[in-house]
Amino acid sequence: MKKPELLVTPKQLEDILPLIHAGADAFVIGEQKFGLRLAGEFSQDQVRETINIAHKHNKKVYVAMNAVFHNETIEEVEKYLSFLNEIKPDAVIFGDPAVLMAAKEVAPELKLHWNTETTATNWYTCNYWGRKGAKRAVLARELSMDAIVEIKENAEVEIEVQVHGMTCMFQSKRNLLGNYFEYQGKALKIEKRDQNESMFLFDPERDNKYPIFEDVNGTHIMSPNDMCIIDELGEMIDAGVDSFKIDGVLQTPEYIIEVTKKYRKAIDLCVENNAEYEEVKDTLLEEIEELQAKNRPLDTGFFFKETVY
Repeated sequence: MKKPELLVTPKQLEDILPLIHAGADAFVIGEQKFGLRLAGEFSQDQVRETINIAHKHNKKVYVAMNAVFHNETIEEVEKYLSFLNEIKPDAVIFGDPAVLMAAKEVAPELKLHWNTETTATNWYTCNYWGRKGAKRAVLARELSMDAIVEIKENAEVEIEVQVHGMTCMFQSKRNLLGNYFEYQGKALKIEKRDQNESMFLFDPERDNKYPIFEDVNGTHIMSPNDMCIIDELGEMIDAGVDSFKIDGVLQTPEYIIEVTKKYRKAIDLCVENNAEYEEVKDTLLEEIEELQAKNRPLDTGFFFKETVY
């Protein structure tokens, strides 16, 4: 049985070694202006250093370039791809076909992972992008377990599935919060609003708090709960899903490291000693629940029900 990759989104360069020791196999990093909803901002020098550290430990680094690009940013896309071609990440994550076209021109050897966040919902589309050059498809978070397994059974590319963390419910290219506060004459109070991790939309009817934050890609509203599938990995591992992702958006480095340790143990046991995995998986879930903020309950996302909102 193939062991899936454990993919983690670190907050900062200093987290890479601790996450390697915690059991991470690969990392998603990048700059906000190129990648959507990154857990942390990595400069070009930090991307280079991350790749050096990871490769010394036989780990992989994927650089995110899945933002939405406009005409005036295409030149920057090409320059960034040329830079990545020099430092050799293990793959570039893209959603916009412009990245694929530019990569063919300036960095034809770079591997590409297709990730549009929402539209990877069937194996025909995954294979379409595979035949265009992608080596992996990152599935939408809104799929059921049955749909994921069926896609993997028919896919011609690697399949990546998020198993832990927030889900984005809404994105606007506009800085909605920033514009509102500036209209109110309070711009100085949110000078670093892209680093603010304590802003919420409150729904009194459902008693839900939706995290909301801004970066250079606009305004993002996230799910009120964190998905957690640590006790339901067996079916996807049996199906051969290639990569399990822990999303660290709006989490602390300490939290991401501890959750990585739990999933490392769960994956290893599920593959190597499934009987023991069945015995300890509920305990692993309870241990993660103890790590959760009180306003961030865990659920199974869309894996076993149609909606979480």
